[in-house]
Amino acid sequence: MNAEQQEQAEREQARRVLPPAAYSDPAPGRTEARRRHLMSEIDRQTRSRSSRSVLRPRRRMVLVLGAAMAAGATVVVLGLGSGTTGAPNVPPASAASVQVLERAALAASATSQTKVLDGQYVYVKTVGHTSVLSENEAGQMELLREDEGMEQWTSVDGSERTLQRKAGKDKLLPEGPANLNSPTYNFLASLPTDPHALLKLIRDDAEKNHGAGSGSTTGPDQEAFVTIGDLLRNGVTPSATTAALYRAAALIPGVDVAPDAVDAAGRRGIAVARVHDGERKEWIFDTSTARLLGERTVLLKDNAWGKAGTVVTSVALVSSGIVTEAGQTP
Repeated sequence: MNAEQQEQAEREQARRVLPPAAYSDPAPGRTEARRRHLMSEIDRQTRSRSSRSVLRPRRRMVLVLGAAMAAGATVVVLGLGSGTTGAPNVPPASAASVQVLERAALAASATSQTKVLDGQYVYVKTVGHTSVLSENEAGQMELLREDEGMEQWTSVDGSERTLQRKAGKDKLLPEGPANLNSPTYNFLASLPTDPHALLKLIRDDAEKNHGAGSGSTTGPDQEAFVTIGDLLRNGVTPSATTAALYRAAALIPGVDVAPDAVDAAGRRGIAVARVHDGERKEWIFDTSTARLLGERTVLLKDNAWGKAGTVVTSVALVSSGIVTEAGQTP
């Protein structure tokens, strides 16, 4: 099967699992133009980059969702930001994943949104779990499952501390300026809505702690994918920003689809995913509406965290909205 036939097969796969949407598909040639631009960038960066050692990822002791959830997620144009490139031999985002992400972007753009005012709060409720390796009294490592269900109220303008409710207990999260790891609605509204500019900003930030020479266990491409996923799960995000985040994800190398996935609330959908170090990070979408349901991390091979196929982290977004006071629900 040649490249053109393979791409057509991927598109047909996406159409089978994601029915036609109520909004229009991108104009003919739009996706192909993006792919041509990507490949030209890859070629340019490949010619210009110098050789460098490959960093081997190291296992973290706790699998977490990311700072954005704690405070409140297709091929990247390699070398965006600091001039470095991603891992070699990583293919561009598959045609199927680009199509799913474009449909999600169109759905976000078509969503009407109530006017958001300073002084209000973004409310989000999630259910799910994460896996933790912990040393027991016998000195052996034990795999535990921790509940990640919670409600959270984040000040739209950052003027008040975030209220988080877990297992019936409330706590105020530490204060700090809004950023990619701890966003407010107003911060998200200030982000670029051009996908290339948005990805450059996100990947530049990822490069600081996950680029060459950092000793990162993740790498900037995977970290950019994780960061975008965290931002998308923020609860309520400006529709233009949401659409741009989906389109930026379609520029990250190695992004593909998993045709059948189930979120932590038991809802079945199609997933846009990226594999890293034997794990597949999935964003799960409703097949009818292209709405983001949640995300999960699935093991692709046996390791200390479980057998291949184990879902080590899974979180579903079950409710969100804008409220006038912390503690209220939509």
